[in-house]
Amino acid sequence: MARYLEAKCRLCRREGEKLYIKGSKCYSDKCPIERRPYAPGMHGQNRRSKVSDYGLQLREKQKVKRIYGLQEKQFRSYFKSADSMPGITGLNLLQLIEARLDNVIYRMGMATSRTEARQIVRHGLVKLNGKEANIPSMRVPVGARLELADSAKEHLRVTAAVEAAGNRGTAEWMDVDLPTRQGTFRELPARDQLDAGIREQLIVELYSK
Repeated sequence: MARYLEAKCRLCRREGEKLYIKGSKCYSDKCPIERRPYAPGMHGQNRRSKVSDYGLQLREKQKVKRIYGLQEKQFRSYFKSADSMPGITGLNLLQLIEARLDNVIYRMGMATSRTEARQIVRHGLVKLNGKEANIPSMRVPVGARLELADSAKEHLRVTAAVEAAGNRGTAEWMDVDLPTRQGTFRELPARDQLDAGIREQLIVELYSK
């Protein structure tokens, strides 16, 4: 599976907003977008051209892909699934992505970023309903019980993530017990519980052309 290996802070600067893909750094004064709030590159400060409707739609898709750490093929697959489901396509899309195992671990507060959560999953340190789960893209069913393996519960990064989650809170649609490093994926998130800055309708319009 292809992965983006370049500087992640450039992605936030390109989209013109924090995407929170670098964990604790995004909440500190070291965040590059705080010091350089313009697009990366030598002409970043001079980009003032008007963006077309297509450009807005494309940028929104790129932004959501980068927030969740997805590749184009994965993202398109999620959209096709969301489009075939009953209900609102845009909300279906966000709910499908939110149900990914790596994202659920992140939302539980067991990792400071989705990248870190993906690494935890890949190393076989997550149990789903009592069984090891090591596929980041695995869809977590509603009602599933998740916990970290004993060997990971006191890991320094996990401890730091849990402390941060204790201050910021965890996802409203999950029941999480931070001290024991476990929780339940109680329900799919409602739209008002997700990032209000995401304009999923633009993505629907882009893929519907």
